[in-house]
Amino acid sequence: MTNHIDGSCEYASPPALAIYGVSKVFPGVKALDSVSLEVAPGEIHAVVGENGAGKSTLMHIIAGVYRMDEGCMTIEGMPYAPVDERAAQHAGVAIVYQEGSLFAPLSVAENVFAGRQPIRSGGIIDFAKMNKATEEILAELEADIRPADLVAVLSPGQCQLVEIAKALSQNVKILILDEPTSSLTINEARHLFKVLRHLAERGVAVLYVTHRLGEIFEIADRVTVLKDGKVTGTREIVSTSAEEIIHLQIGRELSFVRDTNRAAPDAPVVLEVKNLRAPAVKNASLTVHAGEIVCMAGLVGAGRTELCEALFGSRPILSGSITLNAKPYKPSHPMDAMRAGIGMVPEDRREGGLFLTMSIAENIAAADMEEFTSLGVINDKKAYASAEQYCWELRVASPDAARKVMYLSGGNQQKVLLAKWLIRKPSLFIVDEPTRGVDVGSKSDLHEILRELARSGVAVLVVSSDLPEVLALAHRIVVMAEGVTVGELDADKADEFSILQMATPMGAI
Repeated sequence: MTNHIDGSCEYASPPALAIYGVSKVFPGVKALDSVSLEVAPGEIHAVVGENGAGKSTLMHIIAGVYRMDEGCMTIEGMPYAPVDERAAQHAGVAIVYQEGSLFAPLSVAENVFAGRQPIRSGGIIDFAKMNKATEEILAELEADIRPADLVAVLSPGQCQLVEIAKALSQNVKILILDEPTSSLTINEARHLFKVLRHLAERGVAVLYVTHRLGEIFEIADRVTVLKDGKVTGTREIVSTSAEEIIHLQIGRELSFVRDTNRAAPDAPVVLEVKNLRAPAVKNASLTVHAGEIVCMAGLVGAGRTELCEALFGSRPILSGSITLNAKPYKPSHPMDAMRAGIGMVPEDRREGGLFLTMSIAENIAAADMEEFTSLGVINDKKAYASAEQYCWELRVASPDAARKVMYLSGGNQQKVLLAKWLIRKPSLFIVDEPTRGVDVGSKSDLHEILRELARSGVAVLVVSSDLPEVLALAHRIVVMAEGVTVGELDADKADEFSILQMATPMGAI
């Protein structure tokens, strides 16, 4: 690649996508600082970095959502500077967002050809032609989906395939995937990898954004690491290691070794659940002691989240018994749980936990209005001071507590959500998927926060689908399968195989 004085780029052998010296500034933040990378036709190129490193900004520039302030891009050697998403699509660029962009009430075919439906004479949509074209693309993806199926009834994995089908219908040259497996089962992820390899064999260039290092070594050819808006390195997968990638991301060593601290042998039982039944929970029993971290492991759909919702009063309890701090407990509303000393961080922090358009201080104060209100008036100074203290203690990366939560990275949003509940000083803290979509640096911070809570005497119940995380965090592991707690493991003696063996549906028989 040659960079001319006028800023133009020239490539001897044009890659599918070339980026040189791209910068982007938002008010108060330089999101990208002279970023350069190349993606060859048929290459699966991973892009990793901590939350806030600039990955999403870069993908949005490639996809035409944002305009770059400096630098240049080419597609197959031709200058590329999309003015909007439609221009990017016309150039052969497609992006599959983590949150998805499908219309649930519409059919698969209507989503695949949204805004581009084939029209018959008289301006009528040619549904037969549209369904046939969609069927051919779905067959190529080996997707067990029909064109007439409503997106609303599809699984997350099937929705991912519909998103990819939509891209293929537009003659895609460059496919961008943002955290594509965050909500997928193991089998769905395996099928997605198969599809991506097939697309790469056809010459499609794939940009694969993920926080899961294991996936990088399974699917990618090369990896580019971003930190603070800059490229810290690009490596061939065959010649790098997870340790090197982590170091390039954060510049410090991280350890996810098992926690050697344990609750005192005579620690009181904070939570005891016996034979609990609730919608999607068939029979669950477990205990959590003060100062203990109990992790619930299991496959997607095992009933772990539903059990937590029942404990928090947001799902009806059909039968069984719960004892909380040595007293009978049967919540009918989340307020019952909160008054009883339970805090719960939901799986979806953006939908169920945070007010994205409000500030950090407002979010934290919202969890305990009585603490910051006098005669119906909020004491803004007190709320702000408390939020600033939590930002410092939890290492929230933000200039101040007045910043809107929507502008924080995923890891920092999760820390704010933890602060919302910590301010209530719960005796039982339930955390559902604490580090989903979070970079390795924030993951380390979040683990330490939960460990510190346990050391202070709080009973911590964690749901996690990340088995290394379960093994690193847990003092005890409770495994669920098909709505049933099928067994318990001491974290010191457990491994991934023993957990998965217990979590398979056969374990519930």
